[in-house]
Amino acid sequence: MSMPSEQLMRVAIQARDKSFDGQFFYGVITTGVFCQPSCSARPAKPENLRFFPTIASAVLAGFRPCKRCQATEGTPRVARLVEVARHIEEYADERLTLFNLAEIAGLSPSRLQRIFKKAFGVSPKAYQDAVRMRHFKQSLKEGDSVTDAIFSSGFGSISRVYGEATRNIGMTPKAYRAGGAGEVITYACRNTALGLMAMAATDKGVCFVQFGDNEVSLVTNLKGEFPSAELSISPAQDAPELDAWMEALDQHISKGAPRPDLPLDMRGTAFQMKVWQFLLSIREGDVLSYSEVAQQIDKPKAVRAVASACAKNRIGVLIPCHRVLRGDGSLGGYRWGLERKRALLGAERERRAE
Repeated sequence: MSMPSEQLMRVAIQARDKSFDGQFFYGVITTGVFCQPSCSARPAKPENLRFFPTIASAVLAGFRPCKRCQATEGTPRVARLVEVARHIEEYADERLTLFNLAEIAGLSPSRLQRIFKKAFGVSPKAYQDAVRMRHFKQSLKEGDSVTDAIFSSGFGSISRVYGEATRNIGMTPKAYRAGGAGEVITYACRNTALGLMAMAATDKGVCFVQFGDNEVSLVTNLKGEFPSAELSISPAQDAPELDAWMEALDQHISKGAPRPDLPLDMRGTAFQMKVWQFLLSIREGDVLSYSEVAQQIDKPKAVRAVASACAKNRIGVLIPCHRVLRGDGSLGGYRWGLERKRALLGAERERRAE
């Protein structure tokens, strides 16, 4: 589904133009809700807007429907799925069964599983895990200890946070070695304050964010990471979510907007996934050493393996490996150059101070 140009969408929102309802939806990062263009809610600052082609893509990005404009009205099936998603968000710290969720939607468990995944790209259980992870990261930002954040988010143990990453995301080592065989990966490039950025995504989420000097080298790197996948360059009309995700990440890098919480399709070994999941919990402005990361994931002797996992992170910034330093406080290495690492850390320190 294609969307109008960003300029046209902003004009439509400002005019509250009802003729654009259904053509796109917009989310407001300060409130966490998404609306139709005609919504009568108080106008948000332009830099706080995010655009989506469908209700499902807005919900998957972590936004909830606006109660004022009833963004899901007129789409009964989606409205039922959104009701299920809301229930998961409200009770994410509890044990939720597919049978109980199906009762809310008025569907059989197997049908709910099928159409929920088709609409949102993930299963209800994976959605609950994502909500829990979001709560976990928010608790850390608010100053809770790691242990308190884990239990308040409903995970129950450290292993549930970092030890089950391959259950609904990522892949087994065997599938990983297949190099993305049978998959279509869409990609695009964009200039940012850190230089040229390439982002690529599967139907599960972002699988690649890297920086370089030219598009040829970035596409070559992408092919090297997924040699058996079918790569497809993406005009915005064919992959509007990717365009919106790139815009959101560029706003973070270039203009200091909050780091977008995008769906990720992480690919790696069980240990790498464990490290990358932990990196997602490091608060902006904080830094840890490789040995501290090893201790936090209950692998205190695996310092070199942690450093290797950081070096092999293929989703730059969204998985913040730049927040890990050497034990002596020096920058250590960075896949995309120390100047970029220094710039990222400097910008985060400034925002944290503010």
